[in-house]
Amino acid sequence: MKEINKNTSEKKGHFIGMVPLLIFLVLYMLTGLTSGSFENMPLMVGILIASGIALMMNNKDNPTTFEERVTIFCKGGGDHTLMLMVIIFILAGAFYGVANGMKAVDSMTNLGLSILPSNLILPGLFIIGCILSFSMGTSMGTVAALAPIAIDIANKTGTNLPLVCGIVVGGAMFGDNLSFISDTTIAATRTQEVAMKDKFKANILMVLPALVINLVALAMQPIDNVSLTGVHNYNLVNIIPYLLVIVLSLIGVQVLNVMIAGIFAGMIIGLIHGDFDLIGFMSIAHEGMKSMEDMAIIAILVGGLVALMNYLGGIDWLLQKLTKSTKSARGGELSIAALVSLMDIATTNNTISIIAAGPLARDISDKFGISRSRTASLLDIFSAAFNGLLPYAGQLLVMGGMAGVSPVSIMPYNWYSILMIIIGLISIAIGFPKGKISDHKKLTNIVKQTDIIEGDL
Repeated sequence: MKEINKNTSEKKGHFIGMVPLLIFLVLYMLTGLTSGSFENMPLMVGILIASGIALMMNNKDNPTTFEERVTIFCKGGGDHTLMLMVIIFILAGAFYGVANGMKAVDSMTNLGLSILPSNLILPGLFIIGCILSFSMGTSMGTVAALAPIAIDIANKTGTNLPLVCGIVVGGAMFGDNLSFISDTTIAATRTQEVAMKDKFKANILMVLPALVINLVALAMQPIDNVSLTGVHNYNLVNIIPYLLVIVLSLIGVQVLNVMIAGIFAGMIIGLIHGDFDLIGFMSIAHEGMKSMEDMAIIAILVGGLVALMNYLGGIDWLLQKLTKSTKSARGGELSIAALVSLMDIATTNNTISIIAAGPLARDISDKFGISRSRTASLLDIFSAAFNGLLPYAGQLLVMGGMAGVSPVSIMPYNWYSILMIIIGLISIAIGFPKGKISDHKKLTNIVKQTDIIEGDL
C-alpha cells in the first residue's frame, strides 16, 4: 500500500497540459491591451479556442483518439456539480429579474436613503451598497444603481469624486463576495461542495474586520452636511423576497428551494401590486434567466477544458508546482489565494476564476486538511477583492464611465477591497477561522494515516 500511495503522491503531470489555458490567457490579455478594452475578447470565444487546442493535444503517457478526448471534454462539462451550478445560475437570474420587476431593488435603495444620516453620509453610502449588493447578488447592478447617488453626493459636498466612486465599488464587492445569490458564491460553494451557510459563517468572520475598519475610516472623513433631493418612496413589502432568501439560506435550506421560494414570493407580490401580470412575470423571469446564459455556458466550457487539462497532466503539474515547497495548511491557503488572484487578474472575471481554480483548490484543501468552507471563502474573497481593484474590470469601468473619471483614479479609494486582501492574508497567517473538516476529509486523513502506519510496518 505504501508503494501505491508513493506513486500517487509523486504524480507530477506535464507542463504541456497547461498550454491551452496559457494560450487563452495570453490571447485575452493581448486583445485587451492592443484594442484598449478587455471586452473585445469575449470569454466564451477565448475558452472555445483554448478547448479546441486542448482537443488536438494528446497525453504521451496515455494516448487517446480525438473522439475519446471529446468524450472527456463532454464528461467534464457535464459534471453533476457543474450542472447544479448552471441551474442555480439560471434561477438566480430569474430571481433578480422578478425582484427588479416588482421594484424590490428601488425599495431597498430608497429605504437606505430615507434613513441615511447626513453627518454619516459616506459610511451610510457604503452600508447601502453592502445591503443592496447582498440582496441583489450583483456588483454591476449595485454600481449602476448607486453611481448617480454617489455623484450627486460628491457634487453637493465637494467630496473627492473618485472617493465616493471607490465607496460604491467597495460596497458592491461586499455583496459579490457574501450574497447567497451571487454567482461567485454559487461557484465557490459548488466547486468545494459545501453548504452556503457554512461558507457564509467562515467568510463573514474573515471580512468583518475589513468592514469595520472601512466604516470607521469613512466616518472620519470630513464632509459637509447634505440633504439629497427628491422623495425616496419605498414599500417594505417589496423587500420580502430578499429577506426570505437571506433567512432561508442562513437556516440551511437547500439552495434550489431558496431560489424557487424567492421567485415565487416576488411573483405573488408583483401580481398583487400590479407590477406585472402572469405573462409579464414569465417574460421578466425569462429575461433574468437570459442574463445568466453566458455565465452558465462558460461554466460548462471551463469544466470541459479543465477535464482535458487534467487528462493532459496540467492540473497535476500545477498542483505539484504550487505545493512542492508547501508543508502546512498555511502554505496551501496562500497557494489557493495566489492561484485565484492571478486567474482574476488575467480574466477580469471573478466567477470564471473561481470555476477554473476551484477543482485545484479542492485538491489542495484535501491534501493539507483545510476546511472546504474556508477554501470557498478564500476563493471568493481574493477574487472579489482583485476584481474591485482592476482598472480594466467591469466594475471600475462602469463607475468611471458614469462619473467621468479614470478607473485608475478610483483604485486607491476602494479601501474595502484593499482591506479584504490585507485581512485575508492576516487570516491565513493566524489560521482563523479554521472551519470544520468534513467527514469525507476526515476519512481521507484516516486513510492516509493508515497507509503511513502500514508502510512503516
